[in-house]
Amino acid sequence: MPAEIILQQTPDAAVLLARREQLAAVRSTLAERESDLAQLRAQLTTFEGRYLRQVGILYAELDDLEARIAEREVALYDSEAARRRAEETRRQAQETHDAAFGEAREAEEFDPPPTLKTLFREVAKRIHPDFGRDDAEQKHFTLLMALANQAYKRGDTDTLQRLLDDHREIDALNNGALITGEDEAAELLRITRQIQHAERDIAALDAERYTILSGEIAQLHLDAEAAAREHRDLLTELAASLRDQIADARQRFERIDRQISAHGK
Repeated sequence: MPAEIILQQTPDAAVLLARREQLAAVRSTLAERESDLAQLRAQLTTFEGRYLRQVGILYAELDDLEARIAEREVALYDSEAARRRAEETRRQAQETHDAAFGEAREAEEFDPPPTLKTLFREVAKRIHPDFGRDDAEQKHFTLLMALANQAYKRGDTDTLQRLLDDHREIDALNNGALITGEDEAAELLRITRQIQHAERDIAALDAERYTILSGEIAQLHLDAEAAAREHRDLLTELAASLRDQIADARQRFERIDRQISAHGK
């Protein structure tokens, strides 16, 4: 009987195969983190817009009333302390107004369907700048990822699908063989660097997510979700409380106005 021929992988080939599998895994993880963070940003932007429309404008009205009261107190008491307080409350009122009526207020509702999330992850796995083979491709992928993020925010599946299809065509041409002049050792080095860069960016995305979730809007959003589970609308409750405070501030303004009139000022 003829001897059976068993082909064994060389050590370099085995390491290269393991690195390719590791790269595939880290690509998926990075794409998932990119997708999750893009969704979190969009979700909080939407919530912030709703908050400003329902609650922020009432804060602006309340702060303006408080500033007007402080300014009337200057006429009543004519003291340096009253003037400083009037300046400070007016500055606060302006900041609140600018926030309540700024661009963030116009954010539209955004609830991406699962198909959009999946498509974005597939795109990110292929065109993330970390996976460019050289500087030129990394710069190209950076531009493509910016387009992908914009498309995701718009819910534009057509653009995402086009980016994915275009890359698949190019990738099919490149995967027929190693890049010209690239041997196993060079490919191993390139893949190792791609893995290192991807792991670095995964850590950066996790850090950014932590920072975002530590912010005031994110905490308020968590409170609103907790209230919703109790069949309560937190923003509506906040708005009702602010309307009561506004009514009280108006009474205080009218009271101090009467005092000023009584003193002939």
